[in-house]
Amino acid sequence: GIVEDVTQIILNVKKISLKLEGADDEVETLEVNVKGPAQVTAGDITADSDVTVLNPDLYIATVAEGATFHMRMTANKGRGYVSADQNKVRDEDMPIGVLPIDSIYTPIERVNYQVENTRVGHKSDYDKLTLDVWTDGSINPSESISLAAKILMEHLDMFVNLTDEAKNAEIMVEK
Repeated sequence: GIVEDVTQIILNVKKISLKLEGADDEVETLEVNVKGPAQVTAGDITADSDVTVLNPDLYIATVAEGATFHMRMTANKGRGYVSADQNKVRDEDMPIGVLPIDSIYTPIERVNYQVENTRVGHKSDYDKLTLDVWTDGSINPSESISLAAKILMEHLDMFVNLTDEAKNAEIMVEK
């Protein structure tokens, strides 16, 4: 009754983009229950109000007439990439028949940068940095740049603190 095979459905499910508002350690349960004939999309996912599907038009599967498609998923907050094997180990109580999949928590889809010569007053030896950031909607581009800058500053701060000369140097006097 379903046109796609399990592998294709899993590949489609991995593209679902969610925003979770609950606690960091909270696991959300999501369900899809569709009777055919119908096309199943991410918008058919039912969950509590803490979960927002950011790409509701994402195609998941096609259900034939007389068939029913039921799928239960779990979602939680995370960072980076977690393989299916790591997800399986993390949830030891996972019943037989549950298929763990990779978790991709990266909200940044694409980044482009451009450095151009620019003029400030009579001086023309300045550079202008332009950043183009595309996200999945769970974070806006400005927030992502701000967070990335904070992470980079914290990583580089230990090098600044190696000498008093570097710590006390004034770099950007004029803003």
